[in-house]
Amino acid sequence: MGGQKFQYDESGSTFVYFLLSFLALILVPCTYYCIFKKKEEKKLNKEQLSTFQPCKNKWARLERKDPGETFKKLLIKLAIILGWVLFCYVAYKTSQYDYEYANFDPYEILQVEVGASPAVVKSAYRKLSLIYHPDKKTGDEKTFMKITRAHQALTDETARRNWEMYGNPDGPGAISFGIALPSWIVEKENSIWVLGLYALLFMVALPVSVGTWWYRSIRYSGDQVLLDTTQMYYYFFHKTPHMAIKRVLMILGASAEFHRRNNPEIQERRSDNTEVPQLMKRLPQLNEKNKERPLCFMYSIKARTLLHAHLTRLDLPQSTLEEDRCAVIKKCPALIQEMVVCVSQLIMLAHAGRLSRMPSLVTLEGCMKLSAMVVQGLWECKSPLLQLPHITDENLKYFSSKRYQIRTLEQLARLKDEDRRACLHHLNDNQYNDLVLALGGMPYVDMSIKYEVVDDEATTVYTAGAIVTVTVALARRNLSVLFANEKDTSNEFIENGEVIPEEEEKQEPKKKTLPWQKNKGKRANNKKSGKKTSVKKETDDKKKVAVRSSKTASKTKDEESESCSEDDAEDEVEVDESDEVEAEAEEKSANNDSSEPEKDDDQLEKLQSDVAMRRQRLLEGKSQFSHSVYCPFFPEDKQEYWWAYITDRKQQMLLTAPYHITNLVEHEEIQLKFTAPFKPGFYTFAVCLRSDSYFGFDQMKDIKMDVKEAAEIPTEHPQWEISDDEDEEDKNFSGSESEFATDDDEDSGKD
Repeated sequence: MGGQKFQYDESGSTFVYFLLSFLALILVPCTYYCIFKKKEEKKLNKEQLSTFQPCKNKWARLERKDPGETFKKLLIKLAIILGWVLFCYVAYKTSQYDYEYANFDPYEILQVEVGASPAVVKSAYRKLSLIYHPDKKTGDEKTFMKITRAHQALTDETARRNWEMYGNPDGPGAISFGIALPSWIVEKENSIWVLGLYALLFMVALPVSVGTWWYRSIRYSGDQVLLDTTQMYYYFFHKTPHMAIKRVLMILGASAEFHRRNNPEIQERRSDNTEVPQLMKRLPQLNEKNKERPLCFMYSIKARTLLHAHLTRLDLPQSTLEEDRCAVIKKCPALIQEMVVCVSQLIMLAHAGRLSRMPSLVTLEGCMKLSAMVVQGLWECKSPLLQLPHITDENLKYFSSKRYQIRTLEQLARLKDEDRRACLHHLNDNQYNDLVLALGGMPYVDMSIKYEVVDDEATTVYTAGAIVTVTVALARRNLSVLFANEKDTSNEFIENGEVIPEEEEKQEPKKKTLPWQKNKGKRANNKKSGKKTSVKKETDDKKKVAVRSSKTASKTKDEESESCSEDDAEDEVEVDESDEVEAEAEEKSANNDSSEPEKDDDQLEKLQSDVAMRRQRLLEGKSQFSHSVYCPFFPEDKQEYWWAYITDRKQQMLLTAPYHITNLVEHEEIQLKFTAPFKPGFYTFAVCLRSDSYFGFDQMKDIKMDVKEAAEIPTEHPQWEISDDEDEEDKNFSGSESEFATDDDEDSGKD
């Protein structure tokens, strides 16, 4: 290989193979993804099945094809077809070359019979040379080369022997290396064009494309939010630590994504000069006279007006402001998530002493509430029942009656179907079916919590300053699971937001029993049930049999003897109970001693499985698909996301950064870590789960923690103590000769 010389392809055969491979690498995946890929059968969204007019308008707009996209797809298909035509032509040329090379027959080329004499071969060669010689008008260089090789194979003894043995007059084929490009690239006549093409590709096109990509990428964060927008969020949330939702809405409207230069979907029309002021008159509390920058800019005022109109559910002109509303609203979930990240980071910086002012927990939760407000198109003060189709403010009176006091969606789902239909009697059958379909697809989440100190011997002992790991397990089901329990709630009705069985109300109040009557009843029950409980537990263990047999004997004696008073019987029962407790404690301690290795093995296996599961999740990445949200007023298909975090409600303080859950399909488990308080005492913290798409499904569970004082760091330990004798041995050992001899030692030993 060192002396091998690489040359450009003179015949063009290697370039054909290179071109064929290059075309195949491009055409096969493009064809698969653009033409022949089977389209997955999409399940119809519950919004698409609805007869609710906002749902119809939303999906009609989404299914409307853009003329530019249609033309683009047509060009892609045409390019793929032309590519396949070129591929077939190159493949045909390659097959012809291989056939000619593999089927070299000199008799056939010279058009003579097999075994012809040398004179006949020479005459045939001369006739064909006069026709195909390159200097002649009918000449063909490629055919003349074939004729020359055939004549050589039949006249030259060496060439004839090679052809008979290897099928090639040149001898056995050898591996040759070369550049798979045609030789005309390095010819002097084409040097200017080749250099110009190289300069255009590598000095103009490549730097321009890389520079454009770099300029666009450095303007955005990892969540595709403009850095100017993120910087503005940091400024305002640090400036105003305690911020109301309407103030947060103003800051959201001032995002740089709503400016025309950053978002081509935002358009400025002449009609805005008349339509926007008219819309502003219908919306109070816009605070359009605010002089803060960029809150006073025209694009910010227009975006704020459209946000207020969206939350108020006002009808807008379809061809103008409605298109702008859709462009603004579909950007809001990502921007609100960026707000949550900014506020939580400011809070953590304030905890670390890096900032003087800490944003309040109300500000953070206000940002989270704003997300559900934008997705559902509702103000925070409105009823969550307005998230259902065909329900308006005028219809809310049907949910408040003598029999029903419906305030949440879960209460409505728990009703029996007949009662639910009676409550919604103002709706026709189609409208009622739309409502039940939307209600059944909403989330019903079970949240379980486990908190411990990982990597500690006593995981349930919480010391000051310890790292507490809270494992939150979420199980998501549809709210339709509550429809299956209609029989269980058939004899129940709702009052003040609570389900109360009818039987309990119809029952008469029980007569009060006097204290001494209660005691007599207990004593009688204890005496009657003594024998039964002892017989059942005798089969559990031998120790329990002995203890409880003695108790039953004493109890039977007490029952048979009429002279024994009731007070003495109570004392004996107490003694027997203490003996039973002591026996059970001894058994538990023995079982604990024997099961300690098993518990250690189980904990090790659990830890290893958790590590493997986390590693697999990191490799797979975080999915962004969970469940489609029922949101008729949101312009796009929205996925259902959640936030999980831990707070101290007494001090209104955030303990952990909100964890954004984007892949809660059925089950999900997350871990939140925080530092235990440095002051010993009894504390109560709250684990919060908040939806970014729905109202009325937020959850909060308390965790109670008894924080104890941390143990002192040990300064002395028996293993650390070293006696004087051991010190002397170490010194003597260090001064002795090494067990490994040097070269000088070996030479001296030989002498």
